[in-house]
Amino acid sequence: MSTAASTSRTGSLVIAVDGTSGSGKSSTSRGVAERLGLRYLDTGAMFRAMTWWLLREGIDVRDEAAVAAAAGRPTIESGTDPLAPTIVVDGTDVSVAIRSDEVNAAVSPVSAVPEVRGRLLDLQREAIGEGGIVVEGRDIGSVVWPQAEVKVYLSADPDARAQRRTAEQGGTDVASTQQSLLERDRIDSGRATAPLTMAEGAVHVDSTHLTLAEVIDRIVALATGAERA
Repeated sequence: MSTAASTSRTGSLVIAVDGTSGSGKSSTSRGVAERLGLRYLDTGAMFRAMTWWLLREGIDVRDEAAVAAAAGRPTIESGTDPLAPTIVVDGTDVSVAIRSDEVNAAVSPVSAVPEVRGRLLDLQREAIGEGGIVVEGRDIGSVVWPQAEVKVYLSADPDARAQRRTAEQGGTDVASTQQSLLERDRIDSGRATAPLTMAEGAVHVDSTHLTLAEVIDRIVALATGAERA
């Protein structure tokens, strides 16, 4: 299927990909976007960018009032090319910096602050615009864009997720990675504002025993089916 042909059929679709940490949302979403000729938005990178900025500014990320007061200050811009996604804060490309251990440890409490979520929600909806995009995150189908034509909840068993994330990061401590992933899921599932959940109407895809190509194929099939419908 050519990119031009795919885009003509799916150019206005919004594909929402939610799910647990380490389940393969980023690789899957980028692959689907590339296959269908769509844009791609990593909402998790936006929360990481906000966290990076707060840390750089010396703001206590566990002081909810301080985080809330500062949430409107940084300028955050997300590039939507699936082959080369970018995230820029106040003119600085932070695509690498937001993946640091320091940001990893702080992003969940920052993400739980309603003012942060509200600020980034506006940016996310602005980026989605008229569609033609694959959006990944934790609350896309439930909060950010509940009218998405295709909603997917991607998961995998904890051991598989930990193995993948450890390999991605070039580490060796799978047990520690698994503990970190499960803690993030616990925090994100239990927060009062926009918790991690499977959206109404979402299709659950368990990637534990699937290759990346197989997961991409499943979501592409859902997307092309939705367009025909």
